[in-house]
Amino acid sequence: MEHWRIRPAVPGDEGRILEFVRALAAYERMEDQVVATEELFRHWMFEKKTVEAVFVLDGDTEAGMALFFHNFSTFLGRGGIYLEDLFVLPEYRGRGCGKALLRHLARLALERGCGRLEWACLDWNAPSIRFYKGLGAQAMEEWTTYRLTGDNLRAMAGEN
Repeated sequence: MEHWRIRPAVPGDEGRILEFVRALAAYERMEDQVVATEELFRHWMFEKKTVEAVFVLDGDTEAGMALFFHNFSTFLGRGGIYLEDLFVLPEYRGRGCGKALLRHLARLALERGCGRLEWACLDWNAPSIRFYKGLGAQAMEEWTTYRLTGDNLRAMAGEN
């Protein structure tokens, strides 16, 4: 079992974060949906502080990344961590990087008094589903995620 070091993203990592996001989008066949920029990551991560990222390292090389933010459960009456993106470079898969990232987030959730750690996974992503279930994660199959974006979001907001 390899031992991995985790480090938080810091200002200056925006380009590397964007590389991981683009690699994840390519894996998920969603490359055309990435409109994020380094400037946007800098603004939301380091100025507004609404999202965080950590890297798992092989020496000084980023082998994987987890990007996350806090949410809140009214039923639990406390916050949680929502994992937006987890991506490990192909050459590092199966070596414990993903597990190291999730273990770090689980510890962080407990340290921060959170009641849960949640994420979504595409239905067709069988390798990730097997990995998550192997860790004891439970699929919330009775829930469907809904989303408003673009014109529909503007219409809902009352903009023409």
